[in-house]
Amino acid sequence: MSVQSIRPQLTEQDIERLMRGETPEQRASVAHRVCRRIALDVLSDREKSFANEIMAILAEDSADLVRRTLSVTLRNSPVLPREIALKLAQDIEAVAIPVLQDSPVFTDEDLIELVLAVTAAKQAAIANRDSLSITLTEVISEHGAVEAVRAVSKNNGAEFSDKAYDDTLRRFGADEIVQSGLIKRDFIPTHIAEKMVSLVSGQLFDLLVNRHELPAQMAIDLAGSARERATIDLVEQAGRTHDLPRFVSQLNLNGRLGHSLIMRALCCGQMPFVEHALAELSGVGHQRVWLMIHDAGPLGLQAVFDRAGLPRKMLPAFRAAVNVFHETTHDGGANDRARFRARMIERVLTQFQAIPKDDLEYLLEKLDYYSEMAAEEESEKEFDAA
Repeated sequence: MSVQSIRPQLTEQDIERLMRGETPEQRASVAHRVCRRIALDVLSDREKSFANEIMAILAEDSADLVRRTLSVTLRNSPVLPREIALKLAQDIEAVAIPVLQDSPVFTDEDLIELVLAVTAAKQAAIANRDSLSITLTEVISEHGAVEAVRAVSKNNGAEFSDKAYDDTLRRFGADEIVQSGLIKRDFIPTHIAEKMVSLVSGQLFDLLVNRHELPAQMAIDLAGSARERATIDLVEQAGRTHDLPRFVSQLNLNGRLGHSLIMRALCCGQMPFVEHALAELSGVGHQRVWLMIHDAGPLGLQAVFDRAGLPRKMLPAFRAAVNVFHETTHDGGANDRARFRARMIERVLTQFQAIPKDDLEYLLEKLDYYSEMAAEEESEKEFDAA
């Protein structure tokens, strides 16, 4: 695109309005057309110089509307010069927020300096960027206004360190929006979840203890307590723990490693938990237990089942559930774990009927839960495709 290729889109009167202008609305309209061309066309060095002059003029325009047009139109563009982006960032909030939230031309150092110097709304715009480094997240957590900390807490693109979590909880741990943001993150460290247990209540408490890994003893204690409305799901906690042998050992020490829990876990496809549970109860090493369950035929399963002290009347149902596990596969798609577990439960329920009432209610509830998770995933995929 040459300088002349920009001009045919504009009249001489348009250029005059852009430079000196009759009304802000007219200049903004011309500015939008020019900026769209600048953002979308490949420019030579001469053309870039011409475009930079135009952007500099727009950034100095006396009308907020014109400067905002520049900011909004080039908010995602790498061709916006960094010095102009920094100038826009110091402008009024309506002008600054689009580039602060989306412009790729800022360095981490730029953004850190801005967080320490700008208004709460501008800080929140930075906190909403698609990705934030650990350092930038730490600065927002330590120095940001509550609006910014609320934004960064729910931003899964923000890299949180222990320091960022600690500063967030120290400063705004009682703020329900911050609490909700942290709890709804894809992952929070176990020790942070532990700290939050004493801070949250009601639905947030339920969500916290049933979404994130807790220390083994705390999970067991909460499962047996009447705290709030929550009844923590030890099967789900087993699936989240990073130290499954320790978790299983703690369950056993607390008298919670019962045959009903093991059967529920098996029916939900939580096979690693089942293996470690049988290893714990039988005193047989995990690797050997794995072979006895999966690769030693029916007598191997019976042997480890008996040695673990599980009721022999459960063996047929247990064997059927193991067979269902072997016949059921993950489909490899997003959220396939939920679909796998839903299929596991469906097949277990159809293959044998002699399920204790409490376990049946549990499995039906889990079937609803996993089916709902899978349906939500499908809806999100269809929406994205549309």
